[in-house]
Amino acid sequence: MTGAALAPQDGIGAAERARFAALQAQFAASYTALFDDPGLPRTVVIVPSLSLDPEVLAKVSGVHHYEERMLCLLLLLRMPRTRVIYLTSTAISETIIDYYLHLLPGVPGGHARARLTLLSCDDASAAPLTQKILARPRLLGRLRAALAQGGPGHLSCFTVSELERRLALALGLPIYGCDPALSSWGSKSGSRRIFKEVGIDLPDGFEDLSDAGALTDALTELKRRRPELRKAVVKLNEGFSGEGNAIIDLSAAPDDHGLPQWLRDRLPDMAFEARGMSWEIFEAKLRGMGGIVEEFIPGHVKQSPSAQLRIDPLGRVDAVSTHDQVLGGPSGQIFLGCRFPADGDYRRDIQARGMAVAEALARKGVIGRLGVDFISVRDGPDWRHVAIEINLRKGGTTHPFLMLQFLTDGRYDPGSGEFLTPAGQPRCYYASDNLESRAYRGLTPDDLVDIAVVNGLHFHAAAGEGVAFHLIGALSEFGKLGVVCIGQTHVRAAEFYRRTVSVLDAAY
Repeated sequence: MTGAALAPQDGIGAAERARFAALQAQFAASYTALFDDPGLPRTVVIVPSLSLDPEVLAKVSGVHHYEERMLCLLLLLRMPRTRVIYLTSTAISETIIDYYLHLLPGVPGGHARARLTLLSCDDASAAPLTQKILARPRLLGRLRAALAQGGPGHLSCFTVSELERRLALALGLPIYGCDPALSSWGSKSGSRRIFKEVGIDLPDGFEDLSDAGALTDALTELKRRRPELRKAVVKLNEGFSGEGNAIIDLSAAPDDHGLPQWLRDRLPDMAFEARGMSWEIFEAKLRGMGGIVEEFIPGHVKQSPSAQLRIDPLGRVDAVSTHDQVLGGPSGQIFLGCRFPADGDYRRDIQARGMAVAEALARKGVIGRLGVDFISVRDGPDWRHVAIEINLRKGGTTHPFLMLQFLTDGRYDPGSGEFLTPAGQPRCYYASDNLESRAYRGLTPDDLVDIAVVNGLHFHAAAGEGVAFHLIGALSEFGKLGVVCIGQTHVRAAEFYRRTVSVLDAAY
């Protein structure tokens, strides 16, 4: 496995760094034998902790229930000797667990349930799940006891921070994910450096900005060398799903020596994507985590595709999927959902650029799933693809694709960029984490299952089409739900989505 030394300032000592490196090396050594044989015993510990910026997370409706998005990994229980341990902040309804287990193809629900251990912190506070786990010695004891019942284990995490590494060391388990010592390559500034390294197009701009003065200087230089620029984007290094972004309007900017002060005066009036964000909060986060400035890419025909890749513990890179992201928010930068696969006009171009990025990251020692986001603008018959972001973690496109993969037993064809069932038929989907309405509040998980079955929305295994739900726990309190609508074509998948919305709207 390609390696990279842990930075000495990363929060752990030399002995802990050596232990973690040894765990990861052992994982790499056993990877091929274990992962090539689905019949071997293993234990997967799923830690869906959103170990991200807590103030930005607080702006996301029902964010506590986003721990449920990794429930798609319960479908790993289709492997008959695999055990899954799933940790959450608060207990998940048995109706929701039952819903997922009954999606398993070819495995009785009882057999799967006997190999599933659910552990909860009974703590709904805003602290990251992994922090809660580490603070509970008795919970760690129950976790170790559950691990002793199965085969070789590893951690599967939504994101890997210093907290997840501490948990790995406490349990003596490797992580199938990016070492936090390398996480800066997934920041906005790190992404720009990687794009430059591999020679793919990126927006004009500046990285590694740490305060309002540096931000003003960067905006000044950007506007002076691009006088026609009417908007610029400011992004926090560790922002996610567009929630750490802001737009500054440059259309009335002066072209004389007064430009720097004009820009400085307008920073508090930027259009922030996150609800409730203020300049005071944004500036403090800029000082704490840094950020970037980029040109706003205009275009009458504009898409936001992404490529998903996987780097295994041996440093090998696989293309996983491509998506067209569905974006919203004040200026269209908030992730709402996605369509799979991406547009046939450019999906292979996006995949090739994503592969180049992943190969560069693999050389630096990164492993696990990652995504590369683009802005694509059509000029006549051709598309221009501009790389804007790397996510070194699971993301909003991960769980829908895993649902498709597990439910259909199909495979992704990198040559065509399509997903094919065992019979060779293509499958598409429309997925969203943001099907939300005040009218849905009060609907329980049992209500949702009943509505889906009665109205023929439930995924139909024989047809290989239908709707799979996630974020079910957020429905009653927040009126929010996630859906993966699977069909033979994009049109068919969109029809399932529209019908789902119509049925839920009528159910109130």
